[in-house]
Amino acid sequence: MTSQPAAWPALRSGRILAIDIFRALTVLVMITVNFWGGVAGLAPWMKHMPAQADAMSFVDAVFPAFLFIVGMSIPFALQQRQRLGDSTLQLQLHVLQRALGLVLIGVFMVNAEGGFHAASMPLPVAAWTLLIYLAAFLVWGSLRGGAPFGRAWRWAGLGLFAGLAWLYRGGSEGQGGMSPQWWGILGLIGWAYLIGCAVYLLARGRLAGVLLGLLFSVAYATLHWLPAVQASPGLALVFSQNGHFAHAVLVLSGCATALLFYGAQRDSQRARLWLRALIFAAVLALAAALLRPEFKVSKILATPSWALYCAAACVLIFAALAQWVDGWGRSLWPALLEPVAAHPLLAYLIPFVIGAAMSWGQLGWPSLLRSGAPGVLAGVGYALLVAGLVKWLAARGVRLRI
Repeated sequence: MTSQPAAWPALRSGRILAIDIFRALTVLVMITVNFWGGVAGLAPWMKHMPAQADAMSFVDAVFPAFLFIVGMSIPFALQQRQRLGDSTLQLQLHVLQRALGLVLIGVFMVNAEGGFHAASMPLPVAAWTLLIYLAAFLVWGSLRGGAPFGRAWRWAGLGLFAGLAWLYRGGSEGQGGMSPQWWGILGLIGWAYLIGCAVYLLARGRLAGVLLGLLFSVAYATLHWLPAVQASPGLALVFSQNGHFAHAVLVLSGCATALLFYGAQRDSQRARLWLRALIFAAVLALAAALLRPEFKVSKILATPSWALYCAAACVLIFAALAQWVDGWGRSLWPALLEPVAAHPLLAYLIPFVIGAAMSWGQLGWPSLLRSGAPGVLAGVGYALLVAGLVKWLAARGVRLRI
């Protein structure tokens, strides 16, 4: 065991209940809106806005909220590993391994959603998809609450991933293989997490360095859209990763919020914490407003104004949750939210496993649950059922952590 290096500001130790609640609520809302994606007759604010609409619905802010929570968790996760004795190189390798794991699963999932040539696949796409989750569980899962599976099982999982990639048939004639496409949700999270951790490590846990990284990410995501950049092949290539840096804006905003509330300069006065949160949210929203006339708000295009508006909203939501938990000493649905907060990846993947299994069995949801108000309620109920299933699995020691 080694102590926290003096050069790195210390954070509050232990789990932060407000972060756990925010994480669990975000995952459950994400499951709900994913279900709503197949429900007809919903109001526009209950679906993603079109790419060119210069607008966003609350649905467009769910993924950003999860990125924000990823950023809030980074300082605590890296501090914990430092306290367990990890060197800087070990921290970097840990971050890289987690990011690549998320990207790997994300790429497989996005290829299961589209790009395949079903007639050329050696096995049904639904079965191929289910094997993705089996492979992921072999590599990163565990049973009975113990350590992850042994090395042989992990190699078997990686071998299964390789085999699935070999079996894949893509393209219009089935002659192609897998491709990153848009990386999938988990892949996008992996890249944003990698950028956020790199900034945090370079900043050595200091708020000023994190804010500088946030400013750089905003600038990068903005420069991509300038006509002069798009007109130059060289500059267009340099600034071609604008989506990842727009997502990094959300991760780094979450990281900065964690440092504001729980970092070395934290203050026990709730009024001062609220003031800091309001100032930070106002600066983010003002930056979004200044960029918006030139760069529209679009979740699909991952514009900087969209990322900044969502980051500002997340700061305020977390401040309210922190007041609820830390200020007033209350909790929120611990029986359902705590298991989801502790096992977010498991909770996120369960609906995809269920969906693939239903597709393989040629089953579908009743038509009554695929339109209007019944569909809305079904989405909420489905998320709660998934939360109950996560609780049941967690109680029996099932784990899935990258």
